[in-house]
Amino acid sequence: MVMGMGEVPAGWGQIVTIAIMALALGMDAFSLGVGIGMKGIRLLHVLQMSLLIAFFHVLMPLLGLVTGSYVGHLLGRVAGIAAGVLLVALGGHMVLGSFRTGEGAAMRGVDHRTLWGMLLISLSVSIDSFSVGVSLGVFVSNVLLTVLAFGACGGLMSISGLLLGRHVSRGLGEYGEALGGAILLGFGLLFIF
Repeated sequence: MVMGMGEVPAGWGQIVTIAIMALALGMDAFSLGVGIGMKGIRLLHVLQMSLLIAFFHVLMPLLGLVTGSYVGHLLGRVAGIAAGVLLVALGGHMVLGSFRTGEGAAMRGVDHRTLWGMLLISLSVSIDSFSVGVSLGVFVSNVLLTVLAFGACGGLMSISGLLLGRHVSRGLGEYGEALGGAILLGFGLLFIF
């Protein structure tokens, strides 16, 4: 079958959705990266932390996708609405969190130069991607593409945030987290309605 000029393959909508959500989740890593970068960070630590964030941005949504797929099979249409509510809650939390001063009370005492500190920071930034993975597990068919997109965006956005944090103001990171939250909130509303 030959497609016409204006036709888009059915999978393109899913690919665009995954790309936008990966960027939205990457904004959280970017935001935290800006805050950490402003405190000062060596280039070796930038690379190590970004690789850890990329790893957790693959692992957490993968676990979420498996969970969401299972729940989707059990609940049917209700799972789509639940996925939307989860994204709205997560997006709202990210938007509200962006208005807090500083980079969050939980991360203030964590030393980003130690292995345990990097692991804790990387995991904390990636927890949101588990929830999004659960939501996406209801309708996503290409798991490999999804987790690779999340990992690539998480890693690249964290590198960008860490490096830019050394050179720019704190406000850029806060706006990035708010933007990412707004995108997830919008997708959640689309899932519900």
